[in-house]
Order: sequence, then C-alpha cells, then structure tokens
Amino acid sequence: MRILGIETSCDETAVAVIQDGERILSNVVNSQIDIHRQYGGVFPEVAARQHVVSIAPVVRQALTDAAVTLDDIDAIAVTYGPGLVGSLLVGVNVAKGIALATGLPLVAVNHLEGHIYSNWARPLEAATSWEPPQLPALTLIVSGGHTDLILMREHGVYEPLGHTIDDAAGEAFDKVARLLGLGYPGGPAIQKVAVQGDPQAFAFPLVCLERFNFSFSGLKTAVLRQVQRLEEVAGGGSDPHRRLKDYRPGLLGRQTVADLAASFQRALVETLVVQTKRAAAEYKVAQVCVCGGVSANVQLRQRIREALPLPVSVPPLYLCTDNAAMIGVAGSYAFGRGEISGLDLDVVARPPLPQRLPSSGPGQDV
Repeated sequence: MRILGIETSCDETAVAVIQDGERILSNVVNSQIDIHRQYGGVFPEVAARQHVVSIAPVVRQALTDAAVTLDDIDAIAVTYGPGLVGSLLVGVNVAKGIALATGLPLVAVNHLEGHIYSNWARPLEAATSWEPPQLPALTLIVSGGHTDLILMREHGVYEPLGHTIDDAAGEAFDKVARLLGLGYPGGPAIQKVAVQGDPQAFAFPLVCLERFNFSFSGLKTAVLRQVQRLEEVAGGGSDPHRRLKDYRPGLLGRQTVADLAASFQRALVETLVVQTKRAAAEYKVAQVCVCGGVSANVQLRQRIREALPLPVSVPPLYLCTDNAAMIGVAGSYAFGRGEISGLDLDVVARPPLPQRLPSSGPGQDV
C-alpha cells in the first residue's frame, strides 16, 4: 500500500510517499524559513502564496524520488487542520484535485495526529531490527502552537491528559529569542547560543500545574524582567511597562545572553520532563513518544531519555518539524480503518484530535 501525503499547514510545503504504513519512499520539504525570517515569524498571507508556487513542483519531486507515478498510489492523505487557513486550503485543494482526476480515495489527517505518527515512520537510517513504539504510549506533542500530553492506548484512540494554558513551548522559544536578539526561528537560535552559557546562572521558574498542564507565560515574563534588571545595572535604563513583543535587546553582553538562553532552555525543558515523567508513572505506559518541532531540541531529547525509566521514542530531526511523511503514516492507519473523506472536505483552523471509540477489531494496524 502506498500513500501520497501532503502537508501545508504552516510554512512548509511538503509531500511524501509512504509504503505499508511506515517505509518512507520519499519526503520532500520546501521550507519558507528564509522568507519569513525578516518578519520575525510566519506571515500567513505570504505563506499561502508561497505554497501555491511550490506545491506542484514538490508533488512531482516526491513522486520522482519514490520512483512511482500516481498509478502506483492507493490513496491521498492531506492535512486539513489545525493550521493557517490559507496554507491549509492549498494542500487540501490540490489533494482534492488529484483525487478527482485519478479516482483515488481522499484521507483527511489532523496535523497533531500526524506529529504523533512521526514516531511510527521507519527512519531512513534505521536498521532492519527497527520496531515501532509499543502501546499504551504517552505522547508529548511540543511545537510552536501546541504543548500537549496525550495517552494513546491503541492506534487512533487518544485521551488528552494535559495541555498548555497559555503559550506553547515553541512560542516561548520564539518570543525569548526575539527578546535576546537571536532571530527566528527561536528554538534553534537559543539552542545554538545556550551551548556557551551556564544553565544555572539564573533561577527561572518551573511551572508544573495541576494534573499535567503546562504554562510558559510566567517563564517568558521572568526572562523579560531579568533582562530589564540587567540593563538597569549596566546603566542603560529600562522601561518596566514595555511589553515583551515591543522589547528590543540593548546593553547585554554576549556571555550574559548565552547564560540567559541556557537558563531559559533548562527551565522549559525540565518543565516538560517533569510533567511527562509524572504522567508516564501514573498511567503505567509501555513507552513515551515525543514529537513536534521542539522535539528537535538536543537538551530535551537528552534529558527526557535520562529522566524516564522506560523506552523513549523521538523521531530523527527531519521528522520533528512539519513534514509529509508523518501525514502519510497517519493517513495509512486512517485508510486502514476505512476513513475516507468526500470531495467536500474543508479545512478547520483548530480541530481537536479525532475522537474514536476503542476497538481491537480490523483496521487498527496497517
């Protein structure tokens, strides 16, 4: 079985071909990071227009790389949300066009479910002994727009355990990076500078809320207040009423910025690790899966493996950020359950994870 996966939820135009629910035959990603860097974040209208320009060449390249044609494809899987509406529309309309022209089934995939299934994609560098994660699994989805803990007892059946009540982890990375003058995207920028810093230099708070929820707004504000105090000491003065989004870096030296970055990164990572460890222990899961753009963070990958006394699955870096391989894998499982969409499929900006009833019957495995 071969699935053509299409992902255009934000600023990556991505198409992949997945075989038998796990094998990556191709995975093409056209990134717009350089375009949006000048804005300090994703500019939605620009993103949508760039998808229009890129989507057809990326589809052709994915088919070429996989050495297949549309005649070899069994279904089209496409992200319908969550994401930027204009960007989502490009991918969904292209998928519907291909389905209409070829008669292939159309499978709608939730972007978050795609991230979850990035752990079920066989890495290109994996040995023949590679095994997919074991269920029940606890999944930490951590990205620019989402920070969630999801219990997955069986394929396609999800129980939300916790979520961020304000900023997502990736959003906090972006905002603190902007505050420190480190550029966009914030996660890689902070990680690069933090290598030269002391993670114990500043005691930023770890906010572990009731149950398994997250909050990073206070951490972000704590960094802002510390920067203001340091600038006052340096004699530059600082406006305590200035908002974070209006703040611009001033008098801080390179080492101070590195220490701030390292201390912030440590606090954020430890918060994620503590809450994940608590949930894994309470629900006695067989494995923990981490996914989403922030799962590319080296400190998070290292600390969560050190802290948890059970197997931890983290995708390779090229499957952490938005990609179509994860959509193809998730679509393979959905297609196996018979979940076919009509040509009236529409995009949804903020849909929840699909709600499915537990079942051990056919369709749960690919």
